[in-house]
Amino acid sequence: QVQLTESGGGFVQAGGSLRLSCVASFSKVSIYTMGWYRQAPGKEREFVAAMIWNGGNTYYADSVKGRFTISRDNAKNTVYLQMNSLKPEDTAVYYCAATVPYYIGASTYRDGYHYWGPGTQVTVSS
Repeated sequence: QVQLTESGGGFVQAGGSLRLSCVASFSKVSIYTMGWYRQAPGKEREFVAAMIWNGGNTYYADSVKGRFTISRDNAKNTVYLQMNSLKPEDTAVYYCAATVPYYIGASTYRDGYHYWGPGTQVTVSS
């Protein structure tokens, strides 16, 4: 059974940084498109960032471009989300997600993600 486990969330002041990690239980993270989503209280889950399995291209929501960076370590089966210049509006539960292997759909399409982690809370104070 595939499992994704996030870590690295916490409480930080505006302008600070956090790095989220997502460890995957499958053996080759490089063949899955990996994404990060977030959900704030009372809001829908929204796309944050994704890394495509084929070529490693990355995509970001406009709200985080230039501040967040998604990366992966194939040897550790881990995907990261480096978050800099955090703002109070970044406060949310952050979820790691994975598609099926060799996924060819849009990386920003939420229903394309087959596996989800339980989430990690990020709170940014003003």
